[in-house]
Amino acid sequence: MAVSNSEIAAVFERIADLLEIQGDNPFRIRAYRNAARTVQGLSRSLADMVAKDEALEELPTIGKDLAAKIREIVKTGSLRKLSQLESSVSPGMVNLLKVPGLGPKRLRKLRDYLNVHDLDTLEKAARQGRLRQVPGFGAKTEKNILRELQDLQLRTRRFLWAEVEDLAEQLVAYLRRQPGVKQVEMAGSYRRRRETVGDLDILVSASRGSGIMDAFIGFAAVERVISRGSTRSTVVLRTGLQVDLRVVPQVSFGAAWHYFTGSKAHNIAVRVMGIQRGWKVNEYGIFDKEGQRIAGRTEKEIYSLMGMEWIPPELREKRGELEAAAEGRLPRLIVEEDLRGDLHCHTTRSDGQDSLEAMARAARDLGHDYLAITEHSQHLRVAGGLTADELLAHCDAIDALNERMKGIRLLKGLEVDILEDGSLDMPDQVLQRLDICLGAIHSGFSLAADQQTERVIRAMDHPAFNVLAHPTARLMGRRAACALDMERIMDAALERGCYLELNAQPRRLDLNDVYCRMAKERGLKVALSTDAHSTGQLSYQRYGVAQARRGWLEKKDVLNTADLKHLLRALRR
Repeated sequence: MAVSNSEIAAVFERIADLLEIQGDNPFRIRAYRNAARTVQGLSRSLADMVAKDEALEELPTIGKDLAAKIREIVKTGSLRKLSQLESSVSPGMVNLLKVPGLGPKRLRKLRDYLNVHDLDTLEKAARQGRLRQVPGFGAKTEKNILRELQDLQLRTRRFLWAEVEDLAEQLVAYLRRQPGVKQVEMAGSYRRRRETVGDLDILVSASRGSGIMDAFIGFAAVERVISRGSTRSTVVLRTGLQVDLRVVPQVSFGAAWHYFTGSKAHNIAVRVMGIQRGWKVNEYGIFDKEGQRIAGRTEKEIYSLMGMEWIPPELREKRGELEAAAEGRLPRLIVEEDLRGDLHCHTTRSDGQDSLEAMARAARDLGHDYLAITEHSQHLRVAGGLTADELLAHCDAIDALNERMKGIRLLKGLEVDILEDGSLDMPDQVLQRLDICLGAIHSGFSLAADQQTERVIRAMDHPAFNVLAHPTARLMGRRAACALDMERIMDAALERGCYLELNAQPRRLDLNDVYCRMAKERGLKVALSTDAHSTGQLSYQRYGVAQARRGWLEKKDVLNTADLKHLLRALRR
């Protein structure tokens, strides 16, 4: 099986982390991080490009050296450079990267000041109150690190949904090609489209003697076989992801699919409903008092027998979906085709990887009617933030491109920093030139909840403010969400005619599903945007749609399902 783009991107991110721990050249580190972002955002398989001997060097941020490394990974499944780095950095330091909030720079400080070199020495230093003595750390940081260490001990490793997507789809396609296989489906948290997954669950229906288990453990990405049986086998892939495969009879497939999709709370509630009717409900079907199977071939049979509509997997979290299904009031969940455009992206003018015209053409090819160009503002210099004069010149460039490009409308926008006092990082007269203004928190993440909430509400008071971008500023596995009173913020947004973004970047997915539902219940529309930094990342809308569906959002709940005329009207305050 070919190496996936996600695996290649993970290698480059790992190299960047290890180089940063060693204090290597920052430009070199940034080159690997940029390459990882390019690879993750590509719509084409790098393995296919290597097989066709295409010029990888023509990809943005991929030079001759990185292209050679990609070819090595694709052809050998590993990279000597990474092995060398891992052998030169202690395993304990590598494990410290698992602690959210401790990036390579902070780890290097802890090592240099306190000789922290593994999880045990970190915990000891934190409990002794010594972390707060290190420049850049404080009592609150020390407390947060202790909490994260406790959480780390309680949880097993989880993967971003997007990180496992390539491998999951390749594995399913591979199994479907095997002789004698009738049906193959994903189950578990992957099917429910949770933000992260701990493992993969796959169900197969196959004829006797199909050899499906041999095929499963022979999958090229399998690194280790944990168990093997006639109806169930478990393997670990080379990424560390565990996969369980179960073979079930076709007559029970629907019941098994429902059972192994979960969630546990949803399943228990369905089983209780069956017991109340005098039935037995399990992964083999629904059985009456005489032990006769009365449903189980399809999921629809299961729900229908319980007097309910079929419930989309994304909703199966026991958050009112069973009652809604019984009363015929399930939402008509949004689908990707409902979206008319994208309201957040970056070009090479700030920290994007593709030009203004390239982003416009890619969005048009995806069928978008409009695309908002929202570069960073000057406060975020590390991301190439624009000064007032630079932004005005960029607006002129957008107007000029609109004049000559047909089939799509580019909106003049800005992702403007919300400063700690709640002011916006751009003069009013410049903001007035824009079609859309996204406000974002890019600093001061650790403010107390009341301060952070007031900061955001003051920003929304500005008449140019339209959308709160990635509202909680979280980066899953790297940075916790800011402390915010989201109910107050949503109410303030409604009062001021503002909106909240559902940022579709896989590590953000911010708003989370609970906040999406909260916004819907208030009648507050959400802007579902990609925050794309390359043409390939424009396809990230599918991740945002999955999150929106988990939050019960319908077409009417999402701002950018509107046509251009109605969108512009909605953005006027």
